Amino acid sequence: MLRNVLRHSSFLKAAARANLPSAAAYSAPAIPEPITSPDIPYTGVFINNEFHKSESGKQFPTINPATGEVITMVEEGDKADVEKAVKAARQAFELNSDWRQMDAYDRGQLLNRLADLIERDAVYLASLETLDNGKPYSNSFMVDVALVVKNLRYFAGWADKIHGQTIPTDGPHFAYTRHEPIGVCGQIIPWNFPLLMQAWKFGPALATGNTIVMKLAEQTPLTGLYVAKLVAEAGFPAGVVNVIPGYGPSAGAAIASHMDVDKVAFTGSTEIGHLIQQAAGASNLKRVTLELGGKSPNIIFKDADLDYAVEQAHFGLFFNQGQCCCAGTRIFVEDAIYDEFVERSVERAKIRQVGDPFDLKTEQGPQVDEEQMNKILSLIESGKKEGAKMCFGGKRVGEKGYFIEPTVFADVKDSMRIAREEIFGPVQQIMRFSDINDVIKRANATVYGLAAAVFTKDLDKANMFAQGLRAGTVWINCYDVLNAQTPFGGYKMSGQGRENSEYALRNYYEVKAVITKLPVKNA
Repeated sequence: MLRNVLRHSSFLKAAARANLPSAAAYSAPAIPEPITSPDIPYTGVFINNEFHKSESGKQFPTINPATGEVITMVEEGDKADVEKAVKAARQAFELNSDWRQMDAYDRGQLLNRLADLIERDAVYLASLETLDNGKPYSNSFMVDVALVVKNLRYFAGWADKIHGQTIPTDGPHFAYTRHEPIGVCGQIIPWNFPLLMQAWKFGPALATGNTIVMKLAEQTPLTGLYVAKLVAEAGFPAGVVNVIPGYGPSAGAAIASHMDVDKVAFTGSTEIGHLIQQAAGASNLKRVTLELGGKSPNIIFKDADLDYAVEQAHFGLFFNQGQCCCAGTRIFVEDAIYDEFVERSVERAKIRQVGDPFDLKTEQGPQVDEEQMNKILSLIESGKKEGAKMCFGGKRVGEKGYFIEPTVFADVKDSMRIAREEIFGPVQQIMRFSDINDVIKRANATVYGLAAAVFTKDLDKANMFAQGLRAGTVWINCYDVLNAQTPFGGYKMSGQGRENSEYALRNYYEVKAVITKLPVKNA
């Protein structure tokens, strides 16, 4: 079982420095060796618990970002495949279907069974995630797969605890509410955490009794398709979960505009979030939840534990190759410690180990694809041109794969592109502040509002910032602490609705009021 698996000294040392939530859960002596060339049996469109060829007959390549080479060809689902999947999901949602008639406890048991199977195949899934996404295998195994299991088990426990209320009313009436599943839910997930984002979407939707049509990111479809196979093995009725590999403008757009999809949930860029909300409004006004981009402030006061704050800021930015929507990309450091903070941040970046993601010593793998790499390098150049001081990094590593040096900028101004735009890469921006009220205004001066952090020993100051920062999550003296029972989502253009926790369930059910006239006793 995963919870009994291993400890690798270099990874856990870094994890402990960063307070990585899952690090303490493992006490065995070593991480299992990865499967560096995993077999890939599932590359089709998954509908009604079976894999199919795409209706168009088209395929697309999925690329190993560490080498730039094709891993395999995957069926390219599009509008026609979405149509088939929606019909399957609608049929599985019919009132008298096996799924709708299933006891809520049994729905939870199916989710637990899926978690069991993912735990059983943890090494394979982590290896496949690393191959397709490029993240270090140590992260794939100890963080992503472990959190997937926890997330599914958390929502499995909720399945039979979703209920309404009885309501006192005037007159001879009995009133109560029912929490009913919305119906067919379209779900579109990103490439930065393919396994985890799939679980974040599956858990609350299935616990509440919905059916699913999910589009996987075209950059990273392989683990999501393997989990689809596990869905069938776990015993979910046919049509409850349907998974489509494909592109956003075709398969994703078809889901967002489909008249028989009752809800769409999307994680990805704010730009695409706009398009999805427009499509939902132009079609059937389907429910929409969005978890979008961020440009999160991380505020370091002079009274913070400096060594710890440097490590947390490093982790909060560079984790997952900087490909985190909640990454602490705008680091505001108080004047009195600014120079020392920059110096220590540079020294930490210099020892960050970039390389083969299957090497257990590697901290940073490649960016997900060439397009992302080039975008990041372009933004690095803009920072240099606009006058930021590049203290370390800034270049591509090697000529094979999509690796970028850990990059540290100092003397960054709020107006620079690197301080305004979501870079989504290993580029740290360190900014100076002196006035406490001014830094709150600067921290909030962004269209985003996903996350924020403050490092200080002054509890009053910390609580003031927790109240004043316009963000869905505020971390105090920590960063990236995420778990299934804590809500996650954004203010402003970082989205709407919440992932994880009881709050996520609310995105997936309707509230129905039922009022019954009671007999009146004659006088």
